Amino acid sequence: MKSPFLSLFLTAILAAGAVLPAAAEKADRDKPMNAEADALRYDDLKQTTVFTGNVVITKGTTIIRGAQVDVSQDPEGYQQAVAIAAPGKLAYYRKKRDGVDEYIEGEGERIEYDSRADLVKFIKRGVVRRYKGATLSDETTGGLIVYNNLTDVFTVDGGAQNSTAANPGGRVRAMLSPRGTAPAGTTAAPASGPVPVLRPSTTLGNDTPAKVP
Repeated sequence: MKSPFLSLFLTAILAAGAVLPAAAEKADRDKPMNAEADALRYDDLKQTTVFTGNVVITKGTTIIRGAQVDVSQDPEGYQQAVAIAAPGKLAYYRKKRDGVDEYIEGEGERIEYDSRADLVKFIKRGVVRRYKGATLSDETTGGLIVYNNLTDVFTVDGGAQNSTAANPGGRVRAMLSPRGTAPAGTTAAPASGPVPVLRPSTTLGNDTPAKVP
């Protein structure tokens, strides 16, 4: 459901100077915020809005989805959003990184976004993925994942709250691709000039370890 009142409220938030993640696509700053939900409750005194029922919030390339999303704004115009998943499901967050064809995507039973600190928290059954184009590059799971939009650094905690049948100890799990390598299934373009002559080597070099973003 979209309502004229909702559009006016979101326009007021933008006029107040709401801050977006610095690492997000810069063009997102000039895009309107749109929200769809089955219902909403707005408190003008507290500057809070509660969206319920299949909530989808978009602003440029940034997307937040959940069964309920609570949005608040402080006197300086910074926003805080809390997305809560329906029972048995996960809330969703996605944004494009600035200047590259890469996307950060995350899920959790609860997602908290703080525009002042520029942090996103994925709480309980958290998953964060990094895509290069449409190719999955990195994936990390944990009980609590905190992602810093400014530095592209994240921390992951495990624990009993993240335990599943496949991972009863709730340990952190990560799949990290080496930087500078072509995605699987792609072939590098042939270099111009004469074809080099291959010679056998008498030594083997060590592999370079992957770097955590």
